[in-house]
Amino acid sequence: MPVESSSGRGATRNPTPARFNLKERSVEGEWLDQVEALDGIPKRRTTVTIERPKSILTRNSSPDIGFDRSINAYRGCEHGCIYCFARPTHAFHDLSPGVDFESRLFVKPDAAKLLHAALSRPGYECRPIAMGTNTDPYQPIEERWRITRSVIELLLETPRHFGGEGEDEDAARGPVEAVDGEDAPSQPVAHHGQGNDLLP
Repeated sequence: MPVESSSGRGATRNPTPARFNLKERSVEGEWLDQVEALDGIPKRRTTVTIERPKSILTRNSSPDIGFDRSINAYRGCEHGCIYCFARPTHAFHDLSPGVDFESRLFVKPDAAKLLHAALSRPGYECRPIAMGTNTDPYQPIEERWRITRSVIELLLETPRHFGGEGEDEDAARGPVEAVDGEDAPSQPVAHHGQGNDLLP
């Protein structure tokens, strides 16, 4: 079914995802033409659903990826880049990789709390954490939800987990770039010999 086109977004269709053998509906073209003539093309609206996962760190064991854990605060992405490799993941929710991916979004507001619990576990091994490997952590809804920011603020409070490359911890200390156009918290950035523990 046609949907209102949004400037800068890629999808113009909202096909039924066939990845998990969902039944595809076939709509009669003449009926669609009549509906469009009577009602016009439906307006595209963005909806946000709160997701409450039990953990926030996603693990992988791929030898060709430079990190084994990542954080994704959002599912779907309002940027709507047509080439985005993450589009098919919306099929896990029986949603379309087309318009649904960029207009039916999921947020994880407890991300920082869950990350704090993970980092506090005895025996947690400090390793690089990639952020936003599935969708953009700075997409437009971050301005309202501020989930990425809360995760970075937590990591700044625990400098073992946030930093840059350097030969020793003094070399890695330095100013923190502003996040969302605001000043980030004033703690120094230090990796304590752990390497780059966040890949924004």
